[in-house]
Amino acid sequence: MPPKFRKSSKLIIAIDGPAGSGKSSTAKVLAARLGLPYIDTGAMYRAVTLEAMRRKISFENTSDLVRLASEIEIRFGVMKKDTQKVYVNGKDVTKANRTPELTKNVVYVAREPKIRSEMVKKQRLMGRKEGAVMDGRDIGTVVFPKTPYKFYFDADPKLRARRRYKELLEAGKRVPMSQVLREIEERDRSDRERKQGALRVAKGAMVLDTTGLTIEATIDRILAALKGVL
Repeated sequence: MPPKFRKSSKLIIAIDGPAGSGKSSTAKVLAARLGLPYIDTGAMYRAVTLEAMRRKISFENTSDLVRLASEIEIRFGVMKKDTQKVYVNGKDVTKANRTPELTKNVVYVAREPKIRSEMVKKQRLMGRKEGAVMDGRDIGTVVFPKTPYKFYFDADPKLRARRRYKELLEAGKRVPMSQVLREIEERDRSDRERKQGALRVAKGAMVLDTTGLTIEATIDRILAALKGVL
């Protein structure tokens, strides 16, 4: 295991990639290793989706969804082991934020440009406060395009589906593997085709195929790329 690096003030490490590519799992460990906050931007879009579902706001009602995205307070707890709590308006929504139903609906929120603009504002405020390891779909292209520390993860779709399937089983949710793979492929298409914040490799990003890599092996490659700046 590599040694723990000292905390670097306001350092932004951007990790982008499709669902199930290992972004969150790796980013959590990396953030702890570097002594930086971890920000899961995908959880922020999920939080807006969850609150919209709870308030019974139609996903076709763009104006109400944008207003919700603007007003909602999203906060992340301190990392404990590999878990980080998510709070919406002061309430713990960590478990509710990962249900299969919500996963199906988050695409309607994530593809709306005005909602993405509101989330980017919040993400920039979070990152500029203390620095961060931040993962999502558009961190290196939109949120912090000027950070020199950009990484793009990818992996075989079937492997990504198996990772997601395992997460669901651990959360007590039983969903057919074929359905998980189909949803992964549909989310990939939506992420790449949306008008704002589309999933793509940021200029200057280091591309990592995590298909055959463990989390530690992935972190080793990132730390090797960061040597000399930490």
